Amino acid sequence: MTDPESRLDEQRPDRTDSPSDGTVDSPYGTTAPADRQRAALTDGSIPVAVYGLGKMGLPLAAVFADVTGNVVGADVDPAVVDSIEDGDCHVKREPGLAELVRETVDEGALAATPEPSKAANRAAIHVVVVPTPLTDEREPDLAALDAAVEAIGSGLSPGDAVFVECTVPPRTTTDRILPALEGESGLSRGEFGLACCPERTSSGRALEDIRGAYPKVVGGVDDESTRVAELVYGELNDQGVIPAADATTAEAVKVFEGLYRDVNIALANELATFTDEFGIDVREAIDLANTQPYCDIHDPGPGVGGHCIPYYPYFVIEPFETDAPLLRTARAVNDSMPAYTVDRLEAALSETGTALGDASVLVLGLTYRPGVEEIRASPALAITEKLDERGAAVYGVDPLLESFDEFERRGLTSIPLGAVDDQEFDAAVIVTPHEEFEALDWDALEPDDGKLVVVDGRDALADDAVPDAHRVYTIGTGSDGATDSTVEAEEGTDV
Repeated sequence: MTDPESRLDEQRPDRTDSPSDGTVDSPYGTTAPADRQRAALTDGSIPVAVYGLGKMGLPLAAVFADVTGNVVGADVDPAVVDSIEDGDCHVKREPGLAELVRETVDEGALAATPEPSKAANRAAIHVVVVPTPLTDEREPDLAALDAAVEAIGSGLSPGDAVFVECTVPPRTTTDRILPALEGESGLSRGEFGLACCPERTSSGRALEDIRGAYPKVVGGVDDESTRVAELVYGELNDQGVIPAADATTAEAVKVFEGLYRDVNIALANELATFTDEFGIDVREAIDLANTQPYCDIHDPGPGVGGHCIPYYPYFVIEPFETDAPLLRTARAVNDSMPAYTVDRLEAALSETGTALGDASVLVLGLTYRPGVEEIRASPALAITEKLDERGAAVYGVDPLLESFDEFERRGLTSIPLGAVDDQEFDAAVIVTPHEEFEALDWDALEPDDGKLVVVDGRDALADDAVPDAHRVYTIGTGSDGATDSTVEAEEGTDV
């Protein structure tokens, strides 16, 4: 295999559907047997380009490089490209990824470029995995996707295949991407392949998921596109590939996965708000209900964050005319949980004679999920903002973050984890229970003139974690099922 930079700088040779020498360099429309196509894919005869080298794109590019030995990744961020070209990995806390990037770059299997059109000119398989954020009006922002598709179209050749891995609103592949590729390339449908092959990957386990924690779903704009996608991903995924009826069905599968979780969590969160009135541990009731095989209620918490679940409902709500009252309600319930968390804290503090506006509050965990360096839509953002609005002095600690700018703009003062024990607080809110918090000295946090109030948003505290003198309220559990949210810890730390 040639050096990545040398290979990238070489002009891709012309390809035909049935080369006279029996080789295969076009995945779509070839008459070569499937075993010869698979061999061509894995021996590097079919070059691959991956567009977008972020948290999901870099792991995917590395796995493609490991399997095919011939991948160029494109990203518009020059710093990302330079890092990969040096064999470094800018995506943190992905087990095995740094080693795989280094290995594939050193072997000449993975190269990177800041020019997507350059990658498009040299690839026969084009894999798009760019983010789909929301606009201020909560509409899907497809600008990054449009730019990637335009670049691919500029280099698209007959026999190429385009795979859309990013999550998009249903009908995007057929109604938006297909005509854009046709218009930019001058090719017609049937001269190239196009399929939706949505990523089903979680941060912190990307390589495991890509390689086959569960099957891959693919769906093409025609039968040949589906066949090619099934063949290609069959070489990556040990659990196999499930072909969907078409591209729109495949798009809907990924969106539905997120919608299910959002609605389910909203149910759990709404049930949690009845904790004090019921006088029970709602979490226990949920666990017992889930012993019935048709029940699978998720866990309640202080909100829903990340780059998936809070966004996907709007992929259905906004672009289509059909009303979606359930999805809107679920979003409203989950968006209300940060305020509910602050309300519980304010009520617990008032029982100690402390007003929230006079309190110092420590927010533990600012990322949206333990072990993941991502703050997008994190409940800690809204909790920080609401605490500041109510006059509290807000402090925050997160061992994963290097920058606290988004939180500081909302009134938070960041504290290194090692310095937490040196300060006293009136209250603490556990938003994201990183394992590093298990060593906290809760005694050291308590103010001299009162009890420390703790709101545990994730049921993260062990029975003996917090001293008996502290007051603990757990979302969904309450204070040992009592309606008084400030029941003494000996009655309420069984969380």
